[in-house]
Amino acid sequence: MLFTRKAAAVWLSLAFERVLTAQTPLSSHTPSSFYPEVESDLGQWNLDEGPAVNATGHLVFETANSLLQHWANTRHRIGHTIVPATVPVGTVLYHGALTSPHLPTALDWVAVEPEHSTFFCRGTNETGCWLLTLTVTRPMKVLYFDGNSAAKLPEGTIDTQDLVAWSEMKPERVWNEEQRIKDLCKWGEKYGVNGFVRMEMNFEIMICNFTSHMEVVSLLKLESTRISAHPLDPPEDPNTTRHVLELMHSASWRENYPGETRIMLDFSGLVSFYDTALVPSLVPRRVGLDRWDHRVAGISPEDIERVQDRLAQALTRPPSTTSGIDWKTALRVVVDRYASRLEFIQHLLNLTLDDGSIFDHAQQIQRHTSVTANATNSWAAPVFRECAVSHTASIASRGTTLTPSEHLLLQAVQETTHEICRVVTKMWASGMNLGVDAFYPPEQRPEVDHIHTLTGEWKEDVTELISWLDWSVWVKCRPACGFEEMCYLPTWPFGFFRTPGAPLQAQWDSGSLWPDPNKGEWKRPQPKCIRRREPYSF
Repeated sequence: MLFTRKAAAVWLSLAFERVLTAQTPLSSHTPSSFYPEVESDLGQWNLDEGPAVNATGHLVFETANSLLQHWANTRHRIGHTIVPATVPVGTVLYHGALTSPHLPTALDWVAVEPEHSTFFCRGTNETGCWLLTLTVTRPMKVLYFDGNSAAKLPEGTIDTQDLVAWSEMKPERVWNEEQRIKDLCKWGEKYGVNGFVRMEMNFEIMICNFTSHMEVVSLLKLESTRISAHPLDPPEDPNTTRHVLELMHSASWRENYPGETRIMLDFSGLVSFYDTALVPSLVPRRVGLDRWDHRVAGISPEDIERVQDRLAQALTRPPSTTSGIDWKTALRVVVDRYASRLEFIQHLLNLTLDDGSIFDHAQQIQRHTSVTANATNSWAAPVFRECAVSHTASIASRGTTLTPSEHLLLQAVQETTHEICRVVTKMWASGMNLGVDAFYPPEQRPEVDHIHTLTGEWKEDVTELISWLDWSVWVKCRPACGFEEMCYLPTWPFGFFRTPGAPLQAQWDSGSLWPDPNKGEWKRPQPKCIRRREPYSF
C-alpha cells in the first residue's frame, strides 16, 4: 500500500502537468493546419527515443536563459555565448580611480555597482582614491561575453574574447588586460561598439571611449581599499573584509532571473559556440565530457572565421529586420512552467508517504480526463506532441522572418521541451497502462511489486532528465541559509583564500597562483552559506 500511495502522489503531479501543459482534452480535434510541420507524422513522437548523445539544444537553451545572471555564470565559468547589447540612456556606472580626480582619457573599466568599483579604489593611505560616477547620455552599443569572462584564468574563461580580439586563443596573455581591451576596442570600432561586458565578482564594462556616451555625475574622494600583497590571502583589515562581503552581496542581487537588467541584450544576434552548424569543429571535442569540461579551445580556423562573420552580420543588421520576439521571456516561460514541477516530482519519488487518502485524491483529479489505454504507449503520441509544440508552434510558423540566431533559439526551445514532454508523457502513459488511474475500478489496482517497479523507472527517468537539463535554478543551499547568512557560490577570486601560513604548493598547482582548476569546488562550484556579519567566513 505504501508504494501505491507513493505512486499516486507522483501521479497527482503528472495529472496536473498533462492538463496545464497540453491544455487540450484528449477528445478534442486540433485542426491539422495549426501544426503543419508536425501534425501529419505521429511517428516522430516516440516516447522511447531520447535525445542524441551529442545534442546541444539544451545547452544553447540554458546558456541563453542564464545570460547576465551571476549564479549560472559562476557555476559554469567558461563562456560559450557572445551577444550584442545596449546600455540605455540614464544608466549609472562607476569607476574607481587610483589617485587622479579626472575622467579617464585611456581605455578603462566601469562597474555596474559602486561596491565593485570601490574595490579598485587603491591609492595610498595618505592620498586616498577617487570614485567616479557616470551616467550614459545616449544608447551605448556593447558586446557581452557570458561565463565568468573577467576571471583571469588560463583554463578557458577568456577564450571567446581572444577569438574576437586576436582570432586565436592566447593563454600566455591571460593577464594582459591592457592589450586585450586595446585590441577589442580596435575590432569593435568599425561596428560602433563602445564597450565589452564581462562578469568578474560582478558585471563590468570595458569602455573604449569615456567621452562619447557618458558624462560625469560626481567625483568622490574615498579611503583606499587595502588589499593583501598576495591575491590569495584574505584582506588585511576588517573594514576591507566587510567591503569584500558587501561586494559579494551586491552581486547576489543579479544572481538569478532577470539578472542584470541595465544591459539590454539583442537575442536576435546571439552567437553560440554550442551551435553545431556554425561551429562543427567543437562537436568531437565535447564527446564524453561533462559540461564543466567544455572549452572553446580547439575550434578550427574556418569556424573562427564563421563566428566573426556572424558577429559582423549581427552588429550591422538594422533592427527592423528582426522578428521582434521577446526571447528572454520565451525561454523563461519554459523554465517557470517545468522547473518547480520536475523538482517536486523528484521530491515525491524520494519521499516515504503515509497519507492513506493521497491515492483517492489522485483519482479525483484523474476523473477529469478520459483516455482509452492499450498495451503500448503509441496512443499517447498526441499528448506528447501537444505538450512539446505548445510553446513554439506560432514562432515556427514565422519561418523566414527569423534571423539565424533566432532559428538557433527556436531549435533550442524545441529540443528542450521535446525531451521534457517525452519523459513526462512516458511516465503518465506508463501509469495509465499499469492502472494507476481513476479510470480503473478499485479491484483492478496493480500489485504492490508492480508499483515498486514503476516508481523505480519514474525515479530514474526524472533523475536523468534533470541531469540532462542541468538548470542552475535547481542549484541552491539546502537547507536554506539563515537571515544573517547568504547563499554563495565560490567566485573568482574570492572563496579560495589559503590557510594562513600554508605554503602555496600545499594547496595549489605549482604552475599557477590559483587553485588547481581540475579539483574540488574550484572545478565544480557548490553553494554554501556564508556569514553576512562578523565573524566573516568563506
